[in-house]
Amino acid sequence: MAELAGARHSLAYVANLSTLFKELPLLDRPKAARDAGFTGVEFWWPFEVAVPSRDEVDAFVAAIEKAGVRLTGLNFFAGDMPAGDRGVVSWPGRETEFAESLAVALGIAERLGCRSFNALYGNRIEGVEPARQDELALANLASAAEAAAGIGAQLVLEPLSGAERYPLKTTADAVKILDELGRDNVRLLADLYHLATNGDDLDALVAAHTPRIGHVQIADVPGRHEPGTGSLDIEGYLEKLETAGYRGEVGVEYLPAGETVASLQWLPIAQRGRA
Repeated sequence: MAELAGARHSLAYVANLSTLFKELPLLDRPKAARDAGFTGVEFWWPFEVAVPSRDEVDAFVAAIEKAGVRLTGLNFFAGDMPAGDRGVVSWPGRETEFAESLAVALGIAERLGCRSFNALYGNRIEGVEPARQDELALANLASAAEAAAGIGAQLVLEPLSGAERYPLKTTADAVKILDELGRDNVRLLADLYHLATNGDDLDALVAAHTPRIGHVQIADVPGRHEPGTGSLDIEGYLEKLETAGYRGEVGVEYLPAGETVASLQWLPIAQRGRA
């Protein structure tokens, strides 16, 4: 796959190291990203449990610092994702885990300068009324938003595909929660892959909701691989978002069809981060 001759937008990209460079141990990925030209990286929750040991946290922070990259985004603890969990924000009985992992995330952010947190909403739980889950989610998001505001950070809410019990599937689903919450530092995570896979109207997203977007992520549709492997006009939509006023970064959150470095040929070195 040839490198693009020149992107139609000037947005900078950051590497999501929970999907890229998975051929390497997690703590080796920040250096690999820097060697590939990225200056910013983001992660899903990088630990197996809500409250990792101090040594685990210190090792994660050291890997970022040693690589010389910025941590631009971090997911909150989301449960057992390989088993199908997609967040604990709306999960009754896991309030303590969420609160404790929030404290860990904020501590990491204060050390590394991260100012954006992805709060995965959580699946619908069998036997629990959706209204009860939504009430809990609003309470958890409000407390997390207040804590994040203390360090000048934002939360982002992400619609997802491929998770039948996850209730936020479209822009409208997430915006409804944003409206109910009414907090300036809780915004939309527009993952173009998930939204397009779910059949959402990306042109309507750009036209109506660009000012509420806190972060953008990409992968091609179908397949969730690198741009050029599917049919989604990723470059076109990023150009539209920039024209509409989006000035944030773009998370490269695809599953490489092969080895990561080879899969990055579509992306000019000059856009793999900011100087």
